[in-house]
Amino acid sequence: MSLRVVFMGTPDFAAAVLRRLVEDRWAIAAVFTSPDKPKNRGMKMLPTPVKEYALTQEILVFQPVSCRDGAVLEQLRSLEPDVVVVAAYGKLLPQELLDIPKKAIINVHSSILPQYRGAAPINWAILNGDQETGVTIQYMAAELDAGDILLVKRTPIGPDEDAGQLYSRLAELGGEAASEALRLLEEGGAPRTPQVYGPQYQYASMLSREMSPMDWGRPARELVNQVRGLVPWPCAATDVAGVRWKVYRAQEGTETDRIPGTILSAGKAGIEVACGDGRSLLITELQADGGRRMAAADYLRGHPVAVT
Repeated sequence: MSLRVVFMGTPDFAAAVLRRLVEDRWAIAAVFTSPDKPKNRGMKMLPTPVKEYALTQEILVFQPVSCRDGAVLEQLRSLEPDVVVVAAYGKLLPQELLDIPKKAIINVHSSILPQYRGAAPINWAILNGDQETGVTIQYMAAELDAGDILLVKRTPIGPDEDAGQLYSRLAELGGEAASEALRLLEEGGAPRTPQVYGPQYQYASMLSREMSPMDWGRPARELVNQVRGLVPWPCAATDVAGVRWKVYRAQEGTETDRIPGTILSAGKAGIEVACGDGRSLLITELQADGGRRMAAADYLRGHPVAVT
């Protein structure tokens, strides 16, 4: 592999991409990642997943606070990269930085662009009930997620797959796609397809806690997608008998003519609640205030829920 590659990324998604590039024997000259942050109750300074993996491979690591610093530009120029691969870095890259690589600076984006430009493409694909998603390798441009497309890898979304599970799968697919993109760039045959962003495409805005409350007047399938799409954060949530539940797993239940929000049953199968489309939702995994995540049946052993 003759390309000299610099990698930029921060979370687990990016670490999976970097791992695949290392396994495929691409020459990673250095890694840029976010600074260490205090985490957990002890507020211990912990490295990012990308830094943690890079150190095991003895890869040079830089952790700038901002990429608009002239020192960062000089650091990158001194590395003389042919290609920079970016995956969930979490920082804005100025045009001066985009111009440094000899061949290209490419980004691993977890949707089929131009659909779901923005911060939370994995979640929105599930929230909207999509049956397919994928990973796009795009040439980076100054405008967010607007660069020309180099290649796309597609994958179906499982009907019960949540955002956390899909995140892990797309991270592996992203590594595969990034490695293939580097091969195309090395061979000189990498395509460029401009994006055409129209009104039929949705921007994948950041998630917020305001998206959590479950409206039992909605159809059961939409509530299932809400639960799946908001795992692991901020999670779909509902109030029952004065207790707030975060709902981690649910499925469509049976037909019913009861008022939406009525608790139809509470037992070994889970907690069944009437929805607005004449069907029910079966909650099978939850977390109550101050508790831990558990199967709904286990929760019911110590916290009986009245059928209404």
